[in-house]
This record gives sequence, C-alpha cells and structure tokens, in this order.
Amino acid sequence: TTKDTPGFIVNRVARPFYGEAIRIFEEGLANFETIDWAMKEIGGFRMGPFELMDFIGNDINYTVTKTVFEEFYFDQRYKPSFTQKRLMEAGYLGRKTGRGFYKYTDESQKNISKNRELGKNIVLRILAMLVNEAADAYYLNIASKKDIDLAMTKGVNYPKGLLKWADEIGVDTIFKILETLYNKYCEDRYRPSPILRKMTKENIKFY
Repeated sequence: TTKDTPGFIVNRVARPFYGEAIRIFEEGLANFETIDWAMKEIGGFRMGPFELMDFIGNDINYTVTKTVFEEFYFDQRYKPSFTQKRLMEAGYLGRKTGRGFYKYTDESQKNISKNRELGKNIVLRILAMLVNEAADAYYLNIASKKDIDLAMTKGVNYPKGLLKWADEIGVDTIFKILETLYNKYCEDRYRPSPILRKMTKENIKFY
C-alpha cells in the first residue's frame, strides 16, 4: 500500500524529468527542442519535458518543485531551476501566455539536432535520475515497486514503469551513469540511492 507523503510518488519521482532536462539545457549540451525530440523519439515519452512544462505552466511546475524541495528539507535533488524562475517572473508561463520555453506565435522550424548518439545520452541521463528517485522511494518504503511503476505509467503516462525499465537497461548501468555524474559534478543531486549500490553489488533486479 502507498503512504500519503509530501511530494507523493508522482510529484517526487517525476522531478528529474524536468530538473535534469533543464540542467542539460543550462550546460549547453543540447537545446530544449533537441531534448524534447530525444525524450519522445528515443525515450518513447508522449511529450518532452519542455513541452510538458509549457503545457502545465511554468508557474505551476516551478511552484510544485519548490514545494517538494522545501518538504524534503532542501534536498539538492529537488532544487528549483533559476532558468524556470526567470521565465515565470517574465510572465513566460507556457501555452497559456503564448510563450514559455517555446514561442507559440512563431511556427518556424524548430532547431533540432537529430544526433541519435546525443539523444541516447540525454535519455539515459534523465532516465537514470528518474530511476534513482523511484528506487529511493521504494528503498524508503514510501511505496511498493508495483505502486511506483503503476503511478508513473497510469498517473503521468510514462512508456514503462521506471523500476521495470531499470531492469531492462540494467541496474548496474543506471548505477554507473549516476556514479559518473556524481564524480564529475561532486553534487549531492547525483548521489545514487543505497539500494542501487546494493543491487549492483549483488547483481539483482527489481523484478
């Protein structure tokens, strides 16, 4: 059974879908159109993170992230983005204002780099962060494996349950991606969940 906690399953686990996408954009590794393309074309998501933020509203998405950040005692994994804060303060809230990350009055060709290797790296990085959240929710007994996967597939239309997806990719692969990011940036946001470390060491799966 699930437990009613702040940032309950979807709000908590889904944060990296937005946060890590913005981080990749801020680092200049890819523009937001390319990140959206990768998550849809390669990742199989119905909407890319920037499209979805514009659809939800940057004001709402930012506020939810800020709430989760505060509820979890300012855990760096949920730190809100200054990029999104600036958009919100400028009134670029997304579809409802005609401009967010995208300009909805401009129908010109989007600047997408369809480099599949880059796209695959984007998907794996965001997915590793999502799996880390899902694994941590399970590790902390916030919800069962099935409840977490069901919440993400039925609640927010993810193409697969995150823990099942981790089994397909390889828990060790997910762990290595996170460890590489943690070693590169030395930031707490990339710390792997203890359960991923244990599962990698013991070579076990979620299912």
